[in-house]
Amino acid sequence: MSYQADAWVIREGGTDEPRRARLTRTRVTVDAIQEDEVLAAPLYGCWEGNNEHALERKPIDICKVRQEQEIVLGNAGVVRVLETGKGVTQVQGGQLAMMFPSGETDAHGYTVKALGYEAPRQMGCMATLMKLKGRQVIPIPENTRHSLAQWAAFSVRYVTAWANWRVASAVFRTQMTEQECPSPHVWGWGGGTTLAELALARLQGCRVVMLSGAHRHLDEIRGAGLEVIDRRAFSGLSYEPERWDSDPDYRARYQAAEAGFLAEVSRRTDGEMVHLFLDYIGTPVYRATIKALARQGVIATAGWKEGMSISLLRARECITRHQHVHTHYARYQEGVDAVAFGEAHGWMPDVGPRIHTFDELPELAEAYRAGHTNYFPCFTINEEGKT
Repeated sequence: MSYQADAWVIREGGTDEPRRARLTRTRVTVDAIQEDEVLAAPLYGCWEGNNEHALERKPIDICKVRQEQEIVLGNAGVVRVLETGKGVTQVQGGQLAMMFPSGETDAHGYTVKALGYEAPRQMGCMATLMKLKGRQVIPIPENTRHSLAQWAAFSVRYVTAWANWRVASAVFRTQMTEQECPSPHVWGWGGGTTLAELALARLQGCRVVMLSGAHRHLDEIRGAGLEVIDRRAFSGLSYEPERWDSDPDYRARYQAAEAGFLAEVSRRTDGEMVHLFLDYIGTPVYRATIKALARQGVIATAGWKEGMSISLLRARECITRHQHVHTHYARYQEGVDAVAFGEAHGWMPDVGPRIHTFDELPELAEAYRAGHTNYFPCFTINEEGKT
């Protein structure tokens, strides 16, 4: 049998240059589950960067890519499992579970496409009912010390951070032992995933610094116990390759800002520079990031916020033995391990006092677009205890 659910969807654009999509409230049909699927009631979600990409239809128009007229977004959330197919082993009916939104994977289980984004025929959690594969949910620890909204925020950014740090830190240790560098300098710029990864590095004994240019985020970073630098102190630090040769005034401003930034890095690290730099922004800061990296340093990312295309001097990178780590979300076991560590060590997001309602999702979308939300803006879907 099939079911009806209340949902927020985006719809395909016109044939011309597509305009920004908007969230539309409607009823959707949820088909009967198969042997490897679960029927679930979403309780909480967290607004992710992928939602903004979908609304902007950039870098891809997911309605066109998926060849679907309407799509339910939302790939970070917590659900209550209502029913399971007979082949599902990960969860049982009645359990609370965190979404693990790996929509399509390669032969080794690494994510290729995300549920609730570009993975075809896979709905997200912005609906009062949904179905998922058994491998797309991870049980929340019984008697958890943390709120369900925190686990919703954990499901994408913290799992991504866990998987990226696992690779980046291991790569660093292939060249620099704990005896040689017992407490690496780890810096980062970006958003919630950067904060999560730096918090993890700090728990493992690293000396961490996060950069941000937004006043409200500076307070969030301090609240997480991280050292923070106001990026606005280096206001010209935004590399634009297309202006470099043609605009000497811009070039001079950038070079001055970069010199000031590198001097600050040297001062704070006693000349060691940064051993692992987490760059979730991309093109505008990549040049400065590379220059701030120590020999045998690692630059790591699992995303791009302001630029996907970069260029580098391979000879310099070889001579300095820099390693470049790129990951995309996680494997299922990495998600399981991240949940266990988060519960045991209190490695969890601070979602703040404001939890948006399901009715407020369009307003939340606009607030996120305008930069007026915290790092982990959460929302309710179904009321807890009433599913």
